[in-house]
Amino acid sequence: MKARMENPAVIIPEAMTAALALVKAVRKGGVAETTLELVHLRTSQINGCSVCVDGGVRSARKAGVSDEQLATVAAWRDAPFFTDAERSALALAEAATRLSDRTDPVPDAVWDEAARHYDERELSAITLMIGLSNLFNRLNATTRQVAGRQPWEQAGQA
Repeated sequence: MKARMENPAVIIPEAMTAALALVKAVRKGGVAETTLELVHLRTSQINGCSVCVDGGVRSARKAGVSDEQLATVAAWRDAPFFTDAERSALALAEAATRLSDRTDPVPDAVWDEAARHYDERELSAITLMIGLSNLFNRLNATTRQVAGRQPWEQAGQA
């Protein structure tokens, strides 16, 4: 496997710096690190981004996500390993990632359930994590980045 080109955020390092600063800000939004990692991983699975799935599993383990959750996050609805709050964040991640799948991309029921568990600051952090994950997924998939080495490692910003 060979990438079409370097990751665009590596070629334009200011973009990587800005994206990593945004990730850092999101992590200050009050949402459990494990939840943010699950959101990132599920988003990346939906988008088929091998780089982000690989990196997401590693990062999630480091953050304390259980092996049971890692093994079943793609089937979270049918797995007993997730809290109601995590389920609401995963449902929001799926809806916000699959915008064109329905006429009402993020139904009120999905939003309202997430809002039952998270305040506006936390919802902002989750929504930003979903957007950032989709951004990185699209950069990696478009340029066919190869799993194993993360873009920020390539940029020397590990």
